[in-house]
Amino acid sequence: MGKRLRMQRRGKGGNAFTKPPISFKADVNFGSKLVPNRLVGEVMEFIDDPGHTAPLMRIRYEDDTENILIAPEGIKIGDRIQEGRGADILLGSILPLEKIPDGMPIYNIEVKPGDGGKMARSAGSYATILAHLSGKVSVMMPSKHALEIPQECRAEIGAVAGGGIYAQPIMKAGKAHYMHHATNDGWPVHRGVKMNPVDHPFGGKQHHKGASSMVSRHAPPGAKVGHIAARRVGRKKRG
Repeated sequence: MGKRLRMQRRGKGGNAFTKPPISFKADVNFGSKLVPNRLVGEVMEFIDDPGHTAPLMRIRYEDDTENILIAPEGIKIGDRIQEGRGADILLGSILPLEKIPDGMPIYNIEVKPGDGGKMARSAGSYATILAHLSGKVSVMMPSKHALEIPQECRAEIGAVAGGGIYAQPIMKAGKAHYMHHATNDGWPVHRGVKMNPVDHPFGGKQHHKGASSMVSRHAPPGAKVGHIAARRVGRKKRG
């Protein structure tokens, strides 16, 4: 008897594809309230959290409150950051998008005002402010896709630290296992053509799909594999 397809199991949301929160050290977010003026904080220490690809930093503010944020590239212990509508453009500072000039690299961007930061949070990633529109700000995401985000949403200045983590040689399978174990991201990924016919539509003898890999966008979950709604597949003809 075959097993359910990978996308069916992942979509169901079971424990096999969920991050184990028991090993996480901090939940990183700005908080739901925007500081109306300016709040100054100091970087006290860096935290290595197995649940994040980037290092975290513990911030102590001038009102004796603390928060944990994602560290930007180039910041160090003792540096000061600012938060609020009247904050200065400093590395790691938190400002609404309407106060950030065009061309500035940002990360940990809110999708909706007050959600605490959702996008561009992995190691080495950053987005770029393209233009300020009426009530919206155009942002170039790390995927090179431009999004229009409400100008009240907040973001941090700079690029996420730890970008070299993806350049490290793995060397052996044991290290790769522990690198992916903390976030439970389903590594390694087995190809469908390597499976049996009962486990995947592409499975079978001789490692050949046996059918076209183009699938309709409206296909059911059990058959929605391969090139979904692709315009074309295969090599281009010369001339």
